[in-house]
This record gives sequence, structure tokens and C-alpha cells, in this order.
Amino acid sequence: MVSGHPDNPASSQPCAAGPRLNLLLSYAGWHPDPWVDRLPRLLEPMGVISHRAGSGKQAQDVIKSVPIHIAVVDLGLPLDVAAGPAPELEESGARLLELLHRMTTPPPTVVVKRARSARDDHREMAQALRLGAFAVVDRPHDANDLNVLLEVLRRCLCRFYQGRWPGGVSPT
Repeated sequence: MVSGHPDNPASSQPCAAGPRLNLLLSYAGWHPDPWVDRLPRLLEPMGVISHRAGSGKQAQDVIKSVPIHIAVVDLGLPLDVAAGPAPELEESGARLLELLHRMTTPPPTVVVKRARSARDDHREMAQALRLGAFAVVDRPHDANDLNVLLEVLRRCLCRFYQGRWPGGVSPT
């Protein structure tokens, strides 16, 4: 489902005025109370509008409809959830990274890796970094992991936007 704050689907609409940072959140997990539900509630009071995508297709729709300033890409993202449990569940996280990398002005990207073997983990990290990922993090499971992701997003904002929202307005 593509949406903004989970309790306010209207927040997925682009904001015409005011300091806003559009954050693409792609998520491929199936856990109760996932990090992707908690993160927007923490960031919204600071002017961050979270645009959620549960599939590669939904992420593409978000990218076409609003300017994305930072993207969080889950490598386990399915290609399309509308097809239901298809015989071939193709993952599209790597495709989404390539799409973002080819944009005229690619947004900074934080990659959420899957739990894989050390060899696959190394390969995925190397590919993500080649495609310009700012950071690669483990999929958050608890409050400590979520704090790590928040710190990475803060560092990303400082590096790419000098601590200011796009358009030059300070978030604080």
C-alpha cells in the first residue's frame, strides 16, 4: 500500500508549500508492529512526509508522483503485491536501487539488507554501494535498530542537505 503516515493516508499527497522532506520507505517484512509503521510517527512532527511502498511497482508510482529527497530501499521488496502469492515471487529491491541511481538527480539512499549468508550479504552490500547507497543497515527489529536507522537518516540529511530540508529551511 502506498501511503503517508499510516493513520493519515492523505499525507501521501505532495505538499505544495512549507518545509517538507519526502521520504520513500519501502518495506518487505511481515512482522507485527514493523519499523515502517513506527518511523513515520517519529518523523512526521519534524516535517518528514513518509511515502510507503510495499512493492517495486508501488515505489515506482511514488517516485513518479512526488519528489523523493531520501529513499529507504528494502532489498527484499517484492516486485508487485497485487498479484498475490505468485509462483515466482521476484524481488525488486535491487531494481529499485538501479531506478533511483539512474534518475537525473538521484536521492540519497539507505539500503535495508535481508538476513542472508555472509557471502550473499557481502555481494548485496557491494552492489548497493556501487549504485550509490549512502548506507546499508540491517532490517530493524527493535527500538535499538530503529535508533540506528534514525541516526543514519540524520547523517544523510546533514551530508546531502547540510542539515536543512530541501529548499533551505531548517527542520528545527
